[in-house]
Amino acid sequence: MKRVDVAYVILLSENKEKILMVKNKGTKGSYYTLPGGAVEPGETLEEAASREAREETGLIVETKGLAGVSEGFFEERGHHAVFFYFHAEKKSGEIGISFPDEIEEVVWMDCAQAKEYIGIPSIDGSIPYSFQGVK
Repeated sequence: MKRVDVAYVILLSENKEKILMVKNKGTKGSYYTLPGGAVEPGETLEEAASREAREETGLIVETKGLAGVSEGFFEERGHHAVFFYFHAEKKSGEIGISFPDEIEEVVWMDCAQAKEYIGIPSIDGSIPYSFQGVK
C-alpha cells in the first residue's frame, strides 16, 4: 500500500459554534470534509494544510497547532492514509470555490453536526507539533 499524508484545517467561526467544511464531489456521491488534502513532495504538513485551505475555500489561513492525528486503510485506492488536523485562524480572503469540478460548496456548519464527518474526537484540544529539519 502507498502511504499518503493528508493535512486538514479546523477553522472555527468567531463564536466557536460553527466550523468550515467543504462538500466534495465523489464517485459514490458527495461528502463533507474539513478543508485539506494530500501533502505534496517538499512541503511540510503545515504548508500543505494552509495551501489546501486556500485552494478549496479561498481563505488565507495560519495554522495554530496540531489538533489530532488519525489514519486509515483505503483498499480500493491502495492507500494507507495518515490524517493530520491543524487548528487554523483566518488571515484574509473571501470564501469561494476554486475547483468546481471537485468541490460543490463551502459551508459554515454547526460543530455538533460536523462531528459526524470529522475523524477526530475533539476539535478544541491540541497536541505538540514541530518541524525538525531545514526548510
